[in-house]
Amino acid sequence: MQVWILKNISEQTFGMRLGKLFIFVACLIPLVCYGYWFFTDALGANPIEAITRRAGDWALRFLLITLAISPLRKLTGWHGLARYRRMLGLFTFFYVCVHLSLYITLDKFFDLAEIIEDVIDRLFITVGFISFVLLIPLAVTSTNRMVDILQHRWTQLHRLVYVVAMLAVLHFWWMVKIDTREPAIYAGILAVLLGFRLTFYLKRRVLPTN
Repeated sequence: MQVWILKNISEQTFGMRLGKLFIFVACLIPLVCYGYWFFTDALGANPIEAITRRAGDWALRFLLITLAISPLRKLTGWHGLARYRRMLGLFTFFYVCVHLSLYITLDKFFDLAEIIEDVIDRLFITVGFISFVLLIPLAVTSTNRMVDILQHRWTQLHRLVYVVAMLAVLHFWWMVKIDTREPAIYAGILAVLLGFRLTFYLKRRVLPTN
């Protein structure tokens, strides 16, 4: 019996590590592809704008995928999905940092005065910057040690991710200005995810009293 248990644990550990490795590599594919296209002049007439926007697109996509983990886990019963939520969340922050770094270096050439002026005067950049600032404490407190230190406050803090998601969608919507079809899709996905979360929360509050 002990041998079977140890073997089962070993297989689960190997499967989890393999799954994490697969997701890690998959999450890097957009960066590698767009980096290659950037250096081979395959991103059109304005490659700096293209690669900066695409990094932002993927940051938003990873954010929505991260938020989808809990609903999918509850709908499918596949609780193992929770193992990959932290990695996906950190990749969200990584792509946000890439997005911001490209804007600072390739677009503004480290011109701090112009960057500050953009943050103050251009509302979509203001919203994007706020969402980045709110993501920082979430990334910093993503370790098991921080979960143990903060305890119930960790859950309260990480609810900020919903605010970040709404700001990120708004940032994208205001940035494109005219053709809002793509940000509208992201807004719809976020609305469904938030609706699921709200429904689950209300059921959890109401059912025990019945």
